Amino acid sequence: MKNLKKVAWILLIIGWLNRGLVGLFNFDLVAWIFGYMSFVSRVIYAVVGIATVYVLVSYNMNPKK
Repeated sequence: MKNLKKVAWILLIIGWLNRGLVGLFNFDLVAWIFGYMSFVSRVIYAVVGIATVYVLVSYNMNPKK
């Protein structure tokens, strides 16, 4: 379970960095590497989204005090 949280956080950070690139420079790294809305890029976006939900739910269920 601890490794799952680490992987989820890594995916979350990758998503943040990609969104930052889009916001600052209008450059989507995932689309550049895998193609705009290709199957692989959509899977990556979905996995990052699922990781985000997992981190939010796991944090809300067990917040650090």
